[in-house]
Amino acid sequence: MESSKDNQRQLKRKMKSRHLFMISLGGIIGTGLFLGSGYAIGEAGPTGIILAYLVGGLLMYLAMVCLGELSVVMPVSGSFQAHATKFIGPATGFVVGWVYWLSWALTVGLEFLAAGLLMDRWFPDVPTWIWCLFFVILLSTINSLTTKFFAETEYWFAGIKVVAVIIFIIVGLSAVFGLIDLKNQPTPYFSNFFGNGLFPEGISGVFISMMTVVFAFQGSEIMGVAAGETEEPDKSIPRAIRTLVFRILIFYILAIFVLSAILPYKQASVLESPFVTVFDMVGIPYAADIMNFVILTAILSVGNTGLFACTRVMFSLAQSGMAPKILGKLNKQGVPSNALLITLAFALISLLTSIVAKDTLFVVLLSVSGIGGTLTWLTIAASQIGFRRKYVRNGGKVEDLVYRVKLYPFVPILCIAMCLFIFAFTAYDETQRNSLFWGLGFIAACYLYYYIVFNRRNIKLPIDTELPVVEEKSREEIIN
Repeated sequence: MESSKDNQRQLKRKMKSRHLFMISLGGIIGTGLFLGSGYAIGEAGPTGIILAYLVGGLLMYLAMVCLGELSVVMPVSGSFQAHATKFIGPATGFVVGWVYWLSWALTVGLEFLAAGLLMDRWFPDVPTWIWCLFFVILLSTINSLTTKFFAETEYWFAGIKVVAVIIFIIVGLSAVFGLIDLKNQPTPYFSNFFGNGLFPEGISGVFISMMTVVFAFQGSEIMGVAAGETEEPDKSIPRAIRTLVFRILIFYILAIFVLSAILPYKQASVLESPFVTVFDMVGIPYAADIMNFVILTAILSVGNTGLFACTRVMFSLAQSGMAPKILGKLNKQGVPSNALLITLAFALISLLTSIVAKDTLFVVLLSVSGIGGTLTWLTIAASQIGFRRKYVRNGGKVEDLVYRVKLYPFVPILCIAMCLFIFAFTAYDETQRNSLFWGLGFIAACYLYYYIVFNRRNIKLPIDTELPVVEEKSREEIIN
């Protein structure tokens, strides 16, 4: 039987910097932007939602720089799950790993369903379940082949979405400032931003919308999950962080600005896809079909990335002894095939619960999924604090870190405080309160389960031994 370290080295470092960037981008730009943006605008109003996205972007940046420092030092598959196990405690690593896996596995199942429903527009006579099955086979095949093949596929999936958003921004800004005429509507300029006051839903609307906004940004942390299979992580990860955060903010802020400027915020809130409406208003032919294709690509991209994240986190859990060892087995291509199959099985079962148990089990699953990303960001920041303290205590010098968090400890503390603040305002909103309580209850149950079942087991952490040294000690020795 191979040791944990041997198994860890079998994960191929085949991803390049461009793959890492686009995989993270693919996890972020999805239905949250193309379909959920109208609802978010309706929650906070035009000015309020831009403020909410700026605050959400700041939180994403804080979490990403913390993850960057950890992933450069410890670029292992499973990323923040392994970091939490090492620098907070095995119980937290167990909880965040399983909550994150559950969150993405449920999302993958919903993406299969959404993709099947979108195909009904073009093939109304074909049952939806056939398209769901087709996309299950397609994405599972992509994920079961080599890491490089997955990365290249996701690169082009994400590229289509990026091009679509750029075109939308250019066309939309032209319409906002009168360079393109809108159908039966005067040039809007900034009228929708001030017609109902700066915050028509009150400042509380901004805070209540934060969970929706943060959900839209979640997926950026997949960069850390992919670090264990990335070439030269000490160079690729810092480069990806610098390009990812600011480009995502530009894409989101400009896209939301265009939507808010052209569409009255109450109208935007009831639209299935405000992007389709705007394209139709500027007279782009076949606007609905174009956006249907873009949204389908976005859904497949998110599902593809979600499968990758699930299998690597489950692999990390198995390597740590927190999941059955068989889930850590790799196929000939170096992919955790058993973890992939279990994730697909759960994703399909979750689809059934959306029909036969939608008011009970499905609600609980959605609740856990909703807070999983925010919990992950909070854990990343706490892990960075734990790592830095241990690193310095064991003789490491901060200036020797290839990538380090500036303004420490202010950055991770602010990240933790903002995550807790979002949880607090989720409880304040009646429509989201039950989801928060279900989610926190599940987290508490995971901690209890760990202490009952795993507390006395020897939890191991796979550490990449092929890391550069820091002064006389290897980096592995210092973080141990």
